[in-house]
Amino acid sequence: MAVWFNLAMLKFYPVLIGLRYTSAKRRNHFISFISLTSMVGLIIGVALLITVLSVMNGFDRELQQRILGMVPHAVIKPYADMRDWQSIEEQVSKHPKVLAAAPFINAQGMVTRNGAVHGVQLNGVLPEEEAQVSIITKHMIQGSLGALKSGEFGIIVGEILSRQLNLGIGDKVTVVLPEASLTPAGVFPRLKRFTVKGIFKVGADLDASLTMIHMDDAAKILRMKGSVHGLRLKMNDLFDAPYVAKQIARDLDAGFYSIDWTRTHGNLFQAIRMEKTMIGLLLMVIVAVAAFNIISTLVMVVTDKKADIAILRTMGATPKAIMGIFIVQGAYIGIVGTLVGTAVGVLLSLNVSEIIHGIETIMQIQFLNPDVYFISDLPSQLVKEDVAIVTGSALVMSLLATLYPAWRASKVQPAEALRYE
Repeated sequence: MAVWFNLAMLKFYPVLIGLRYTSAKRRNHFISFISLTSMVGLIIGVALLITVLSVMNGFDRELQQRILGMVPHAVIKPYADMRDWQSIEEQVSKHPKVLAAAPFINAQGMVTRNGAVHGVQLNGVLPEEEAQVSIITKHMIQGSLGALKSGEFGIIVGEILSRQLNLGIGDKVTVVLPEASLTPAGVFPRLKRFTVKGIFKVGADLDASLTMIHMDDAAKILRMKGSVHGLRLKMNDLFDAPYVAKQIARDLDAGFYSIDWTRTHGNLFQAIRMEKTMIGLLLMVIVAVAAFNIISTLVMVVTDKKADIAILRTMGATPKAIMGIFIVQGAYIGIVGTLVGTAVGVLLSLNVSEIIHGIETIMQIQFLNPDVYFISDLPSQLVKEDVAIVTGSALVMSLLATLYPAWRASKVQPAEALRYE
């Protein structure tokens, strides 16, 4: 048993010596400081990278859930009028990738009250069908979508527009359409009084510009007589929308075409993903600098330990074993720094919203103004793949950084190292 234990100790002595060099007090405290700096740099770099990527994922998720919850995944439109929209809706809804479809009428106009005027997009919808393709019912802060009744000329507005015009449930607003009406007194813009039936809040841009009215009321003021502008589609996977929408338009006939979210809001999502990629690469440089600080640390250690290396060589240690000692020492710094940084990054990602809220409370400031941004809290979504990539990259760079100093240690000549000892 004792012989087996001694053989095992001899087999793993590079690991034991490398760990001893890491934990033992060195005569050169500067080397210890550089080693600690490398480890702290790895911790900060890895934690920061995981946290920032999680925040970018959070923004991407909020955009998908909020913006694309209100705007269509895809729209089927006719080149002329869509009069028999019921049969077309029934046909489109049979597609396996389409969750729901709803008709709509839209127009650009202005809403005015007490001398204040704001440009808006008027969406004529059927409330019961719109609830199947939109998240607006989940974001109503006053009233309800079902309060829109045919012939009552009710309107639902966003929270920002309601504050700008000082609107509440039951207030009257005037909708001005960019079309002229010929009257005995001359040509006047087309006007109609509407009653506010509800107020929603989903995001800054939509809350200021989007309004909804009943589709029958929209048809009356636009004089469309039973036709609609198109069908709004909700997909089970929004990333399939471009292909599915084109396929549906082809299957109908030559009188229809499709528009999907990648054409209306695709640039926004591409910008978010490009920013995530660029920020990730820039922060990875911080991790790389911290990892390659291990090189300078180990070079100094090799210089400081030349006499020890020479003694080990004279006792029969091979160059491969000497390399192993310093690879173990550098790997210890990299592994501990990376794992601690990963743990810190995961904790920050899971609690970043609460941390930012606490800072806002203490400093009495608000980082994300809901009047400017579509959210008021910093979102975060921890993705396992991002954590794995960051952790794996940091470990690989740390291990690569040990190779050159370990190789130099293996080339130390015992006679030269012991000459002046």
